[in-house]
Amino acid sequence: MILMKERKNIGKGINLNLIRTDKFKTNLISFYIIRPLNREEATQNALFPMVLRRGTERFDTNLKLERKLENMYGASLSVGVRKVGERHIERFTVESPEESYVEDKEYPIEVIKLLKELIYDPVTENGVFKKDYVEQEKENLKKIIEGKINDKGQYAIERCIEEMCKNEKYSTYEYGYIEDIEKINSSTLYKYYLDVLNTSYIEIFMVGNYKEDVAEELKKLFSVERKTIVPIQREKILNLVQTKNMIHEEMNVNQGKIAVGCRAGIPYEDPLYNGLILASDILGGGANSKLFRNIREKESLAYYIKSTVYKFKSIMVIDAGINFDDFQRVLELIRSELDNMKKGLFTEQDIDISKKSVSASIKSLVDSNYLISEFFLSQILSKDERNLEDILKDIDDVKKDEIVEACNRIYFDTIYFLTKNNYL
Repeated sequence: MILMKERKNIGKGINLNLIRTDKFKTNLISFYIIRPLNREEATQNALFPMVLRRGTERFDTNLKLERKLENMYGASLSVGVRKVGERHIERFTVESPEESYVEDKEYPIEVIKLLKELIYDPVTENGVFKKDYVEQEKENLKKIIEGKINDKGQYAIERCIEEMCKNEKYSTYEYGYIEDIEKINSSTLYKYYLDVLNTSYIEIFMVGNYKEDVAEELKKLFSVERKTIVPIQREKILNLVQTKNMIHEEMNVNQGKIAVGCRAGIPYEDPLYNGLILASDILGGGANSKLFRNIREKESLAYYIKSTVYKFKSIMVIDAGINFDDFQRVLELIRSELDNMKKGLFTEQDIDISKKSVSASIKSLVDSNYLISEFFLSQILSKDERNLEDILKDIDDVKKDEIVEACNRIYFDTIYFLTKNNYL
């Protein structure tokens, strides 16, 4: 499935991306706000989309907004926030039935107008955000932040990265910080929100089978006059490990969690990055990986074990669930498996299995219009002009010596271990 993107600049720092496909029964529009990732803005960036989702000037309660969506043939609205490298991205998405399934020919335009209202016409009170909504969403955000410890495996990964990148912006938590929530009120948040709309890079995606007049309406409604756009700096990629860290944390847990943060120093623009992707997959990408077969199956020392590459920072994290007493042995085996990879102790069959696995993951990106928009956003952020077919070919062309070279760029940086109370 070949997907083509038509990209139009519709205002200062505002781009419209049109991706036509008749594969789905729904059309999707996603509005992305791109901010620099930093501690000072993080909590407000996480909060204001939650407040906007409460309603619009016309539909000023959540109930009214949900009834409107229900009357629009079951359209859905969602918002989200996440970090991509050292960028903080706020997303507003509306998904609705493709217009050939709908009798009302004005329906697609109504969908666009509702998304515009959600972002630009929020519920206000005395010229600022409605106080009750802000206070309620502050509590909801606080619960999200407090709840990050509920998934102990993900918590271990996030803590590892936080310690590993503690002097870098990438250590910032995407949902912000509880101590910063209390500093926010309806007035300060509204002022910040207006500044964000006026100064941020914006990427708008429309994915689906839509008519040209709908695309033109989207262009017209979201084309706004703006003056100064906040620049987004390229992430810093550290090539060498400056200080090795060993972090132990105690908590009321039944299973130990280990996360090993590694620096690779291979930027996504580097052709060797494809070798890094395959190296990570051979090492810890699935049931055929070295870590899984040797540490989980052969030695029975892990409940799960995997490795993940974080593209925009050239970081690889190896994480596992283990028994508390097996920490040192598991760490030794992880180091041994990586050392073997550096020596080229893997087969052409390993490479072939990995290429098929990575390619299958890439091909799955066309399985939903949401994943398509996310893929193209990632391509824009990394200034990568390749389409899916180009990427698949580049993966298939990787040679063993490139994988070995990529492995030899990988160095342990931070080792994090979450263990039970009073264990140390």
